[in-house]
Amino acid sequence: MKTATTQGSPRPRGHDLTPGEVARRSGVAVSTLHFYEKQGLITSVRTTGNQRRYHRDVLRRIAFIRVAARVGITLAEIRAALQTLPEQRTPTKADWARLSRRWRGELNARITWLTQLRDDLDGCIGCGCLSLRACSLFNPQDALGEQGSGPVRLDRHRGHDADL
Repeated sequence: MKTATTQGSPRPRGHDLTPGEVARRSGVAVSTLHFYEKQGLITSVRTTGNQRRYHRDVLRRIAFIRVAARVGITLAEIRAALQTLPEQRTPTKADWARLSRRWRGELNARITWLTQLRDDLDGCIGCGCLSLRACSLFNPQDALGEQGSGPVRLDRHRGHDADL
């Protein structure tokens, strides 16, 4: 059976899986597989009937993507990390250790920000404002409004990163 890849050159047909099989085994929807492929995170080969087939190693790539996304790494960061691997190979345990060390500082900053958010949550929305009485103490004459829209007190802790 002749194949063509959606990215790169054709690969051997040894252990190919259908999108349904990959979805069932990886725990993601077929539409997610298509999305990941469109984003350059995974690749498939095409049969002569134009049906997608995935190599078994895609299961480990998907697990890598899901774990990294679960801890807050963006898909763009995941894609950049996967692109550091030679010839789009499947990440190994050593690859994960190296990449996770790179992400550790960012994750620690997010943890710090989330801890501060949790601690401030009961008293202030950051100023949006839910309490005009308390806000006169923390934000007299709406001085924070000059710094921008939305919860600027909380955004300041995030460095105005809108991607949490």
